[in-house]
Amino acid sequence: MGKKVKMKTNKSMAKRIKVSGSGRLMRYRSGRGHNTGKKSKSRLRRLRKPAMVPKSHVDHVKRALGM
Repeated sequence: MGKKVKMKTNKSMAKRIKVSGSGRLMRYRSGRGHNTGKKSKSRLRRLRKPAMVPKSHVDHVKRALGM
């Protein structure tokens, strides 16, 4: 009989996504790396806050994280 193969965690995704206290997946928003001078201050404030991973992506993300 063959061994059961473990799935590797996708490390790039693991560094970007955290699990909240309630178990939902949180991600940081893109668009704050450069060219921030032309973006409005309210837009930059909005981008500062983390967002939840959409329901349509949760299964894929959990599988990549080994959850």
